[in-house]
Amino acid sequence: MKRRSFIKKVGLTAGASLVAPYILPSGRLFAATGTRKANHVVVCLFAGGVRSLESHNYSNGEYGNVMPYTFNGNPSNIEGVDIGTVLGTPSGQSLQQQGTLFNDFKLKNGPTGHYNGHATVLTGVYANGNVNINANPRNPTLFELYRKHNSPSMSALNTWWVSNSLGPYPQLNYSSYPGYGSQYGANHIQPLSFLSSGYNSVYTANDPLTGSQELNNKINAIRGFCDDNFSKEFASSAGVVNTLQEKELLNQFIKTNFQNVESGQIQDPWGLGDVYNGDMYTMYFAEEIIKEYQPELLVVNMQNVDTAHNETTEYLNNMKRADYSLHHLWQTIQNTPGMENTILIALPDHGRNAQGNGILDQYGREGTDHSDDQMSREVFCMMLSHQADTSVAANSIINNSAGESVDIVPTVANILGFDNDIPSGLLEGRVLTEAFN
Repeated sequence: MKRRSFIKKVGLTAGASLVAPYILPSGRLFAATGTRKANHVVVCLFAGGVRSLESHNYSNGEYGNVMPYTFNGNPSNIEGVDIGTVLGTPSGQSLQQQGTLFNDFKLKNGPTGHYNGHATVLTGVYANGNVNINANPRNPTLFELYRKHNSPSMSALNTWWVSNSLGPYPQLNYSSYPGYGSQYGANHIQPLSFLSSGYNSVYTANDPLTGSQELNNKINAIRGFCDDNFSKEFASSAGVVNTLQEKELLNQFIKTNFQNVESGQIQDPWGLGDVYNGDMYTMYFAEEIIKEYQPELLVVNMQNVDTAHNETTEYLNNMKRADYSLHHLWQTIQNTPGMENTILIALPDHGRNAQGNGILDQYGREGTDHSDDQMSREVFCMMLSHQADTSVAANSIINNSAGESVDIVPTVANILGFDNDIPSGLLEGRVLTEAFN
């Protein structure tokens, strides 16, 4: 599949604001004083609004176990949800059997919207209705806290935020909080926008990828486009800075992925056939970053299950895609040298309403919104540690927990050993100690 066909297939737009990864200044101010539980953390926001009746509480729901790769139990057989036949069933253990499931996790406060759900997880602070999706969050993000309060020996290439192209997610990279900001942000990439807008902004249809100096010049043009945007939007002291070594690594990463798209290698990267959606391609690029850089901190989100408002059958199909993608991500982590000591944390941004909204799809299934009823605040949280690291309990279910979305940041900080260095009062949550042996 050529690049143009690939872009059309996944429904990309050329209007994304960020079209390539950007590298922020490397280095941190302080060495962490805590003891680490693991050397790598990957957080997956299983996003788009996932109702508990189709995920962790499926035994009480209408559709059964839609996510067999993640949760125990026989997979459901639902008319019209044909993606399950293609993706199959897990041959080994489910993620639940390998880790700890918080079965009663909650987005306790604030709007039950996608941006707020993401912001709560990434800042450890509830917005409580004061949400501005057109501005960076007011509280430091997980990326900023990690880069400022961890070891100064690591490059900014060690921190990644891989997001779906929908919505204002790039703004969650860093905050407007005094003493933090863009210089402590992560390397951010929206893979689908990167491959469409980034490519089209500097390439012509008759210009093949030759690996020449001309190609390198065009890669630099992409970076220059991003640098110009940031230098206009922020003060010069907060602009983008790339070291020579980081530039070279980024050059090769961009070049390789452009070539893979052009040659059709990304048409079917997991050997599944014509079943991919945007979430699966986003997860594929997160895996490529893991294999290339072995980052200490990576956050990736999925968003395509948000079709539940009016297409419940497609919502169920996309849940199966997301379920498979999360399992594939965990396999990639386990099979990547340098990622042996890793903890994976997965949770939705929020849930969905218990009652439908009256909109029926072609199978007569009623859509569901997320308008602040109790179930729209119910999510799961799954934690797993690598087979070489036994810090997270296996095959453990924690019911009636006080676990909340604001607990993710302090838990990640505790895992990576810098929680004691975060100034008092910045976080509302706690460390999820119940998950650890």
